Formats: sequence, C-alpha cells, structure tokens
Amino acid sequence: MLATTLTAAILGIEARLIHVEADVAGGFPCFVMVGLPDSAVKESAARIRAALRNYGYTFKWDRRITVNLAPASLRKFGSSYDLATAVGLLVADGSVARERFSRALLVGELALDGAVRPVSGVLPMVLLARQQGLASVIVPMDNHREAALVPDLAVHPVATLPEAVTLLSSEAPPSPPPRPPARPGGGPDSLPDLADVRGRPLARRALEIAAAGGHNLLLVGPPGAGKTMLARRLPGILPTLGPDELLEVAAIQSAAGHPFENVRRPFRSPHHTASYVALAGGGQVPHPGEVSLAHRGVLFLDELPEFPRRALEVLREPLEEGRITISRSRGTLSLPARFQLVAAMNPCPCGMRGSVRLGCRCTPREAQAYLSRLSGSLLDRSDLRVEVAPLAFAALEGPPAESSARVASRVASARHRQLARQDRTGATSNAELSPAALREVARPPERALGLVRHTVDRLGLTARGLDRLLRLARTLADLEGREKLSTQDVTEALHFRAGEPAEPDPASP
Repeated sequence: MLATTLTAAILGIEARLIHVEADVAGGFPCFVMVGLPDSAVKESAARIRAALRNYGYTFKWDRRITVNLAPASLRKFGSSYDLATAVGLLVADGSVARERFSRALLVGELALDGAVRPVSGVLPMVLLARQQGLASVIVPMDNHREAALVPDLAVHPVATLPEAVTLLSSEAPPSPPPRPPARPGGGPDSLPDLADVRGRPLARRALEIAAAGGHNLLLVGPPGAGKTMLARRLPGILPTLGPDELLEVAAIQSAAGHPFENVRRPFRSPHHTASYVALAGGGQVPHPGEVSLAHRGVLFLDELPEFPRRALEVLREPLEEGRITISRSRGTLSLPARFQLVAAMNPCPCGMRGSVRLGCRCTPREAQAYLSRLSGSLLDRSDLRVEVAPLAFAALEGPPAESSARVASRVASARHRQLARQDRTGATSNAELSPAALREVARPPERALGLVRHTVDRLGLTARGLDRLLRLARTLADLEGREKLSTQDVTEALHFRAGEPAEPDPASP
C-alpha cells in the first residue's frame, strides 16, 4: 500500500513543502529511503523502528519498504521528517485509518521511546502551511510557543507519536489549545540604559538620530572611550517590532536553530575573526549569516579594520538592497538582511592618534595602512560619523543623563511620522527612502541648496553620499516635527556626515 504525508524542509530561512511517500510491499525485506536524504534523515529508520516497537505498534518490517521524500531534487537535512515518515508507514501498513493526513503538516523528531522532540525551523514551516492552505499543523510540544505566532491556522502540539496518530484519526478535528503566554522579562527595561552615558552629548545625539531613521553609524575613538557602551544602548531606544517584522525576525531565528524567546530587535556582535561566510551565510547546509540574523535590528562590528577585507566587502550589497544573494554551485539563495550597521574603530593601530594627553606611537605610514583596510565604498555607506574622545573624571561624576525611555519616546514619534508617509514613499524608515521619494519628501530649502552644491562640488560628495545626506536631514526634521527640511537640518546632517570633531575633554587645556 502507498500513503503520503506532508512535512517541510528548510532552505536558508524559507520552508519547502515535502511529500513523504511511504510504500509497503512484498519482496526481499529492506528499508530504502530516497530523495537526496543526508545521514540524519537516513538514520530515521532506526529511530522509527524503536519508537513503533516501544509504543506497541505491530508493524511488520519483513517486507520491502520504500520512503520517497519529494521533490527528489532538493537535498534533505536534519531529523524533522521522523514524525511524518512514521505516520506514513502506519497508514501504508493499514495500522491507522486514512482520515485527515493529506490536510495536515507534520513536523518533529522521534525519540526511541516515541516521544516527539523539538526541531529547528518550525516557524517558517508553519508559515508555509498557512500559505498552502493546509487545515492544521502538528508540532512538538516544545515548539508550540513559536508555532502559535502564526494566526489563522490550527496548531496542535504533541508530546508523543500516539498523540499525533490519535489527533489525525479523530472524526471531528479538535480545537487547538490556547496560545502559550509570553515569558516574563526581555522587555526594554532589561536593556542597558542611556542614562549610564555621561558627558557625551554629541554621541548621544548621533545615537538618537540613528535610531529615529534607521541610519548606519560609525564611532571613531581610542580604546576605552565608550564606543561599545554607546552601541549596546541603541536597542533600548529602537521602536518595538511590528507584527509582520516580528514574524520575519522570529522565522530567521527559528531557521537558524536559536532557542525561541520573547522576540525583539536583534543585536548581533560578531568577533572580528569572523569569516565572510559567517557574515553572509551559506555553507553546505544553507544557513543565515550574521547579516540575516541582524535583520530588522543592529549589526555591531567592533574593531572594524580588524575584520578581513573580504568579509567587510560582503556588507555592501545588503546595506543597499536589504537582502543578500548567495551563489553556490548547487544554486542561488536570497536572504533578507535589512539591518542597521553600527561600527567602532580606533583612529590608528595604537588608538591614541589625536589624543591631547596620550601620544600616538604610530608612524604616518602605519596609520595610513591601518585606515586603508576599509574601502571607500564601505565608508560611504556610513550615514553618521562621530569621533569619541576619552572623558576626564569630572565628566564621569556628573548627574545621570537622559534615560533611554525618554529618548525612545522621541524616536517613536519620528518613526510614526515616517510610517505615515509610507503610502507615498513605500519605506518604513528614512534609511529606506528611494531617490524618487527623496525628491518628494526631502527637498532642501533654497537657502541650503548652495551649501549642498558646495559640498558636492568641492568636497567630493558622491551621488550615494548625497542621498544619504538628505535621508539624514529628513530624520532630523522628523525629530523636530517639521514637515519640510530646514537649513538647520541640512547643516547638522553635513556635520555628522563629514565627521564631527571629537567631543572636548573637560580636563584638556
């Protein structure tokens, strides 16, 4: 007899529908699995055999058993096919009646005692089931929380194989259990607070502008000046994820196999030894890289010049397109990668170049070689550039600065104005504005056109740099609640775009 059940495979961060065809026939006893399975999939035969025996199913293995995972052209990885394969074998054997198996997606790994264990990539699979119009999804109990994020679909968690069989064999489909409550913690209050940042008005201003418009930020300063401290406080002032954004971020985390928690904007901080594959993604088993794991959040690169040049050049495409395309011999994979880049670097190898009190030990040639590790095209994609100098003890003793909550309220207001223009611009933030939308919503006033013209002609500002300058000015106007750009917005954007001088040290002469 032949039976077919449905499951899904993960390719990158997207799910593909898989038909598990189980055929039980007379002949020489053997178990054959075809359809480009990897080792973990082939080993499912041993897990399924033990699970059926330990739960008392009288399945006869002395026959020719063939399992095909279709489409056969797609390579299958992992253990998420166990549940669908076991149920298909029981149906093909006649041990279980055929009821609603063709309208349900089954996902889960089987333990030897028949328990259903959690797997990665459940959320993309559930999204696929809704897209395909399936009636229900059966998932492991430990994956229920993430699967329940998808509305308008019956999600049934099971703990054992018999539970899944009973659920599918019932004449009247039972109602799905209620959505699990959110885990406590993980809110904005658990993030580092901007109140800890004292004596940094310029850097704090840059951080607020970056959050308000989704702009990229470059922090330059000596070791210990507070660059990392500033960067780690950006997530605390970013707006919360919308419903669609939350599903995007959660699906990427699920496909990457990360434990599911309360989903908020990601903050990724890879070490500077990371390879270009770690940043871009890919590999023999396609997986999202750091640029995709930071989607809708922040990618923080500390010690920027220490990253391999090849790895940094990977960032150019996603910074412009919001996606990254990975081409390999087996095919091409496109992954979402719309993130905010926050980078930190020293001004020279020793880090003390430009310091008033500490002398630099680097020769001009060494300093130039250090900075030349960064391509001009990558630096051109930094919207705000801020120099951060060391602070004296007097500045550290001052009163607490403005909290993240107050700054976040202004950021939320600015983002709300940008969303209100989405029908005209097609962008959810100013950093995503197209050149056509910029001409409509970010036209400089007549008094500022001369300044812009001088910057383009005399200072070598590129066409891309001009667009980023206008996006920055648009964000400054949104923070002040202005519908049109002012000369002040353009001037301040030029200062941040060109790199403002380091903040003065109160103890310096």
